[in-house]
Amino acid sequence: MNLLPKPPVIPDCAWQRPIGLGWENAYTVRYDSNLDDGPWHGMPVGGFGAGCIGRSPRGDFNLWHLDAGEHTFQNAGACQFSVYEYTEDGEAQAYAMATEAPTDGSLESWKWYPSEKGTYSALYPRSWYEYKDVFNVELTCEQFSPIVAENYQETSYPIAVFEWSAYNPTDKPITVSIMMTWQNMVGWFTKATKAPEVILRDDGSPVYDYQSRWGDSTGNLNQWVQDRYRVGCLLNRVRPHEDLSEGEGQICFATVTNPTLEIFYHNRWNPVGDGRDVWDYFAGNGSLPDVEDETPAAPGEQIAAAIAVRFTVRPGKTKKIPFFLAWDLPVMEFAQDVTYFRRYTDFFGRSGSNVWAMIRTAMKHSDLWRERIEAWQKPVLEREDLSNSLKMALFNELYLLTQGGSLWTAATEDDPVGQFGVLECLDYCWYESLDVRMYGSFALAMLWPRLDKSVLEAFARAIPSSDDTLRAIGYDHLMGYDNFMAARKRAGATPHDLGAPNEHPWQATNYTAYQDCNLWKDLGSDFVLQVYRDFVMTGAKDTEFLWSCWGSVVQALDYLKTFDLDCDGIPENGGSPDQTFDDWKLKGISAYCGGLWIAALEAAIAIAEILKSNTSIYAEHQNQVTAEEFDQRSPLTKLGSTNPVPSTKTASGMAATIPSIRAVILK
Repeated sequence: MNLLPKPPVIPDCAWQRPIGLGWENAYTVRYDSNLDDGPWHGMPVGGFGAGCIGRSPRGDFNLWHLDAGEHTFQNAGACQFSVYEYTEDGEAQAYAMATEAPTDGSLESWKWYPSEKGTYSALYPRSWYEYKDVFNVELTCEQFSPIVAENYQETSYPIAVFEWSAYNPTDKPITVSIMMTWQNMVGWFTKATKAPEVILRDDGSPVYDYQSRWGDSTGNLNQWVQDRYRVGCLLNRVRPHEDLSEGEGQICFATVTNPTLEIFYHNRWNPVGDGRDVWDYFAGNGSLPDVEDETPAAPGEQIAAAIAVRFTVRPGKTKKIPFFLAWDLPVMEFAQDVTYFRRYTDFFGRSGSNVWAMIRTAMKHSDLWRERIEAWQKPVLEREDLSNSLKMALFNELYLLTQGGSLWTAATEDDPVGQFGVLECLDYCWYESLDVRMYGSFALAMLWPRLDKSVLEAFARAIPSSDDTLRAIGYDHLMGYDNFMAARKRAGATPHDLGAPNEHPWQATNYTAYQDCNLWKDLGSDFVLQVYRDFVMTGAKDTEFLWSCWGSVVQALDYLKTFDLDCDGIPENGGSPDQTFDDWKLKGISAYCGGLWIAALEAAIAIAEILKSNTSIYAEHQNQVTAEEFDQRSPLTKLGSTNPVPSTKTASGMAATIPSIRAVILK
């Protein structure tokens, strides 16, 4: 049996682009105030809600979503891989493996990898850098995090695996050294301004200016760790106070050692200087000076660490060298003093001192994680009825569940898998917009259904709440209306979203203020349909989930029925953009909102019948509702009696319209 390592096999359907190749006509944003990082984004690493780091097709690490829900896009040049090669003919060369040098003038002694000499590929959660026609060895770096469908543990881990493969196609041995460097960023990813001012920007939506503590390294220190066959640089900080705050904790990068490898390190060098304190050694012979210095950084000082692994690859053989990156930043802070622990702390603890345990876990299980990812993707990749572009999109579009400012809290008794949320987008920075998740959440519902249900349960808890605080409605203000103020959240109204990173997600809902979402005619129906969808798609057995949402199903439809002003059984649009197409005015009955309403009634009837016929759950909740009361909470019965306009329409009469509507549709 041949157990020798081989270069990785990259699926044909992976998205590909030459390393470092730019774009002639990259997309630009509509409004000056919209976020525009440019096109240099790559596959993120990191688990759901754990914070993520992005590495672009140029090879630079440039996206930092380590402050929950907040966005930082900046090339940190010292966070990098570099490769040294020496052949028996005396040829030596070394490159930092990104095609662009830092724009701040740092690391000017480093030599950067040439553009278009290799290929970047991505199939989430894996991506690959294949380096060609520069080195004599053929190098590939595969990177991934343990994102696996229906996994509610490892998928939350703030861990990245980078496996380097070096294949020697020549007839002579080649010496290779791979160096990983990383800047100590502990303490950077927290809000410098705890209560930023919220304004209405030029497109009428609320926005605030996020400022992190990027570059504030005072008290940071680096430690060299040797643990049997494991070695690493642990990036730490002298904590300024006893209680753990957002942004505090540890970062670590590490590798393995054995008798065939030489390990070198430098755990305190200057990442904002010319870089000679590591590059002169590394480019000379692939080594480092083995400096071990735990002196904390002085005010204004920056420090970084480095590990180099030197080895020889025999002719026709492949050598694999793994590196691991983990961060333990357990606290998420939103409004000042509103904090939650991240989901991964359920498995690694909440002290902020467990990053080495994560590294050890990654070293032990990374091969298994990759196998599980491959097994999850394989049935889709082998389908001949799907095009490669569709296969690619089905996986790559899942990146948003990590990179979309995602939140995933530690578990509680009420939320046994924690609370989850993804931003609508980085420009519209609020969580789980119910209208767009109507179609955008199918992937979550199919692959991580317990997370999708947790989102809907959060909406169910929010529907009865109210917040009478008046705030400006952006659209009305832009249109010049005299009365452009409205209450934030009315009791019974289904909220548009679950809040924003600068307030209290899940508690302070309806953050968006472009329109008065209390008047929207689709949100209540959207909620009911998603509840029933998740129940059906997960085997039609989770009646506890239905019960947790039932009261809010009734209340949402009760509220929506109040907009049926002519008593014809269908709520009317009010002549303003009062639904998800929030620049389109609709008046009277609309096919869009009316169709959703009818479908939601059907779903609610089905939910009511399921709950009433389920004797076990009915018996469990008898103390909350009697049989007669349960009948009265049937949506059609309830809705037939709450119309504020006098009506002769009875519940049975309204119910009778459903079969006739169904018959018309079928006809």
